[in-house]
Amino acid sequence: MDGLPLIKTDFESPCVFYTIKKPDIESGSTYYFQTGSGLSYQVTFGKKKNNYLGNIVNFSVISEEYEDEYSETNRGEVYSIICTMIEVLRIYHENHPYSNSYEFAGEFKDTRDEKEISIRTRLYYRVASRVIDLDHWELHLDGNKVVISRKH
Repeated sequence: MDGLPLIKTDFESPCVFYTIKKPDIESGSTYYFQTGSGLSYQVTFGKKKNNYLGNIVNFSVISEEYEDEYSETNRGEVYSIICTMIEVLRIYHENHPYSNSYEFAGEFKDTRDEKEISIRTRLYYRVASRVIDLDHWELHLDGNKVVISRKH
C-alpha cells in the first residue's frame, strides 16, 4: 500500500514552479515559496484528529501587505502558484508515503460566492482531477473541501 504515487507519474507541469523552501527535516510539515512579484506563501500539512495518516493542507499568503493570510492577491501568478502547490504535494507525499488522505478548501471571496462551494475550491478540484493518480486515489468534494483519499 505504501509508495503509491499521489501525482500522476506522467504529469508534466505546464508552467515553471517557484523555488520551494523545504522543511529542515524531510518529515517536516511546513513549506514556503515566494512568487515573482515577491509575495511569500506558506503551505502547512496538519494531521487530522481522527486519522493520523490524514492531512489537512493549509495554504496561505504571509505578507504584511494583506489583511489576513487568505486574502485574494490576484497578481496574475495563479498558474505558477498552482504548479508550485502540486510540486509541494508531490514532495510531501514522497516523504510521507503512508498518508492516506489530503483535504483542502478554497476560501470564499469577500463578496461571498453565491454557491455552496467557493470558486477557489472548484478550481482546486478541477486541477486535482487532472493531476492526481486516480488509479490509486479517489477525489471528491465534501461541502467546500476537496478530499483526496487512498483507494482501498
